[in-house]
Amino acid sequence: MKHQAPAPVADMPFKPNQAAAPAGAVPRKTLFYYGLANMPLEVGAIPLAAMLPNYYGQDLGVSLAAVGWVMFLSRSFDAISDPLMGWLSDRTHTRWGRRRVWMVAAVPILMLAVYKLFTPTPPVTWVYLLGWLMVFWLGWTMLFIPYYAWGAELSPEFHQRTRITGYRAWTGMAANVTSKAAPWLIGLFFGYAGIRANLEVLSVMMLTLIPITVGLAVFKVPESGNYVPARVPVLPGLRMMWRNAPFKRLVAAFFVNSFGSAISTVLFVFFVRGVMQDEENFLLFLLVFYGAQLVGIPFWVWVSRSLGKHRTWCLSLFLFAGFQCLYLLLGPGDFYWMLPVAVCTGLCGGTFRVLPESMKAEVIDLDKLESGEDRTAWFFAAWSFAMKFALSCGYALGPLLLAAINYDPTPGAAGADGLLGLKLLYVFGPASGFVACALIAWNYPLTYEAHQKIRAQLERKRSDQPDTIPSFTESRVAR
Repeated sequence: MKHQAPAPVADMPFKPNQAAAPAGAVPRKTLFYYGLANMPLEVGAIPLAAMLPNYYGQDLGVSLAAVGWVMFLSRSFDAISDPLMGWLSDRTHTRWGRRRVWMVAAVPILMLAVYKLFTPTPPVTWVYLLGWLMVFWLGWTMLFIPYYAWGAELSPEFHQRTRITGYRAWTGMAANVTSKAAPWLIGLFFGYAGIRANLEVLSVMMLTLIPITVGLAVFKVPESGNYVPARVPVLPGLRMMWRNAPFKRLVAAFFVNSFGSAISTVLFVFFVRGVMQDEENFLLFLLVFYGAQLVGIPFWVWVSRSLGKHRTWCLSLFLFAGFQCLYLLLGPGDFYWMLPVAVCTGLCGGTFRVLPESMKAEVIDLDKLESGEDRTAWFFAAWSFAMKFALSCGYALGPLLLAAINYDPTPGAAGADGLLGLKLLYVFGPASGFVACALIAWNYPLTYEAHQKIRAQLERKRSDQPDTIPSFTESRVAR
């Protein structure tokens, strides 16, 4: 029995307090304020993945195997929280909208978790790390899923969506670069350096950014009320999602992409402190790497307008994998030779936070044709869970593989075999993931032309006109 689409939101008691975003260009002021809320997400992501495992495992005495399992288990809760958050956000109806209320609720949860994780009082155990990581990811989910779903709803236009995700990624990356520059400069001029000092500086930055940036985004950016609220039951909705072939391909590609990135991120500090034998300059590397991403984001957005989103993404993945192999040539004392490689890989990595995120919005449009509803947060929840599961696998696998090869992180204690194993993991873990991702995404079907057909069908459907355009769902996507 064909599901009947519910009545438009205008016919319901709920009446949003803001008008829908225009179909044309989104104003730069709107993009600026919307992008601000991405700042704490970007500032917190890298320390959580790259610094905390090393700090808890090397400086606070939690075993590497325990750290690996904790990083994995802390994300198991996402199997419940992510779909639930997507389901709740799509069905929330308040005078302030359906996305912003959850973002505001996430603020105190995230702030408490950041304080406890980044400034622990020794001694700590794996139980402490696991508990506060679960609290952190709960707050992250409450902020991330409604926020990213909101971005997909700011414009229906193909290239405008890339512009939206580009602004969001660039703003977040600017905060990311600043968060690496600040503790590095503090260490350089005031001598307050080392991984513990860096985490304390970053905690102050995050505790300041979270309420300010989320507050400005919530109060300055209109939330569209032009949507059909989700009412499809859970199981039929999941079946529709499973039939969405481009969505499955996109999720599979980004899962592999995220898995490779996670292995690189979690092993990075170990690589610098072990293979490079440099205790102080890992923040300088991150500053150069993410500074290059900051430059690369607008470049790749520009390239995608002529080459296409998915082919531009694939090109950057192949280039990143090739440059990553140059780390095989480096050894003790070669830290500054890492920086040119960091520039090259950083430039290529500028696509990771822009193009796949933009491509998701077209996938959601395809779902609207079948379901007759706006289930944006549901799709972002599924995407978020796949991404988090990939990251948790990578974050867990890195320390577990180091433990398996008997790598000793104590300064000067790792033997030649252990350092070689670390180097091979750091190089080929991400490189193989990026190549596999590019191969999966190469023939992605939702091109600009295909999306124009989908948008035309949606407009005809909403205006109750006969649909004379051949259904895209019955042609290439179905295959």
